[in-house]
Amino acid sequence: MKTEKQSRRDFLKSNAIGIAALSLVKNTLAGESVLSEPHVELNEITISELQAGMKSGVFSAKMLAEKYLKRIEEIDPKLKSVIETNPDALKIAEEMDRGRKRGKVRSMLHGIPVLIKDNIDTADRMKTTAGSFALVDAPTPERDAFIVKKLRESGAVIIGKTNLSEWANFRSTKSSSGWSGRGGQTNNPYILDKNPCGSSSGSGVAISANLAAVAVGTETNGSIICPATRNGVVGIKPTLGLISRSGIIPIAHTQDTAGPMARTVADAAILLGVMVGRDKRDDTTDDSKKGEKDYTKFLNKDGLRGARIGVARQFVGDNAKQKEIFESHIEVLKAGGATLIDITFPVDFSKTSDDRLQVLLYEFKTDLNKYLAERRSPYRTLADLIKFNEENKEREMPLFGQELFLQSQSKGDLTESAYLQALQRIKNASQKDGIDAVVAKDRLDGIVSPAVGGTWSLAAVAGYPYITVPAGFADGLPVGIAFFGRAFAEPQLIKIAFAFEQKTRMRQMPKFLPSSA
Repeated sequence: MKTEKQSRRDFLKSNAIGIAALSLVKNTLAGESVLSEPHVELNEITISELQAGMKSGVFSAKMLAEKYLKRIEEIDPKLKSVIETNPDALKIAEEMDRGRKRGKVRSMLHGIPVLIKDNIDTADRMKTTAGSFALVDAPTPERDAFIVKKLRESGAVIIGKTNLSEWANFRSTKSSSGWSGRGGQTNNPYILDKNPCGSSSGSGVAISANLAAVAVGTETNGSIICPATRNGVVGIKPTLGLISRSGIIPIAHTQDTAGPMARTVADAAILLGVMVGRDKRDDTTDDSKKGEKDYTKFLNKDGLRGARIGVARQFVGDNAKQKEIFESHIEVLKAGGATLIDITFPVDFSKTSDDRLQVLLYEFKTDLNKYLAERRSPYRTLADLIKFNEENKEREMPLFGQELFLQSQSKGDLTESAYLQALQRIKNASQKDGIDAVVAKDRLDGIVSPAVGGTWSLAAVAGYPYITVPAGFADGLPVGIAFFGRAFAEPQLIKIAFAFEQKTRMRQMPKFLPSSA
């Protein structure tokens, strides 16, 4: 008997039956009655399948936008992953349909519904607030963020913005991941009262719940990887400089980046390629020429064969279930033809925690003040935001304070030796004496570890690429496996991650339905 996914793929290619019939077939194959969940035909559907559906006439871009918006309307009130939908989504989708009829399909994202995080500027009728009431009435950004411009050029239909940990989780030392004043608390779709992780919690939850095809998150330290892992999706934190940060509300320019969140490695690779490019407003993208325009060419099912992969067991931890999951997947890598080498990082990166925080505190004030001035916000400095929060405690600080805001405000400028020395120490520990040293020693294509804070922090500070892929479940919640490496190693890591995914297929859709909420 064919699998559910094979049946849907055949349907999309042949256009043999209607959408309503597909819903019935889908649930019959799963041994279930027809669900109350809206538009179940979109569950776990991939970009390639959506494109096949639009090409055959089964779908239109407008139809897809309508269907995903309906899912958001029905499902998201209990998840709170989408902070705002785009009032122009259907108009944009209709434009993409007209282009397709003229034979002008811009890219694999043409007509595809996409969600982006609410710290990414859009010069449209949506707001850009970082989840804070302070920016709700701020002027609309004068221009799209560079990556939004790239998405629009690709034909993507931005259907809304996702909730996040307010100010990308850099306001308080005691924050609740996924909570913002404007958006409330985002909930994990597997267990509603569990941590969805942040700060790109809304993007991770929305994609896990099939509220869009793909989403964009942002990361300074784990903010793509942690919510991707905790919500059972794929997340890619790219090399610093591969993707522009202009038009994205910042934390720290030496670590900030946007990145794709998707249900499959293939979809994440498609989204990544679209966003790559040089932006004169972000000097780090001068290195984007080292990247690729099309990462799908590295989607090789035999990508493990001949790969040299370092195994970072020092980050496995004490959880017996997670140890069991990790070791079982090491055997998968080995069986796929990879050469595995046990590695140990020569420097104890955990000892740099204070330096890492100091760098973020210094850069946050400088970078945020610059953004606010360009945005023409009523609140033009971090000091203004601190005052706003104090004057609006009931809305902005009902759960936690603004300790990080206050600590950052006390810092000087980026010429101070305390900042420069801390920055040099953490870059040495993460790059030269960290990932670069390990990769060079054993000529590695990548490093594998559990997707945990010790490794995603290492890659974040280094500014190096990191991919998490669903690896199983522990205590009812998803866990991830990570592949990371040297700067601009995305091709090798995508190749490894895709081959692993194809051999394991550990992604499971959450059981959340409106009727069970």
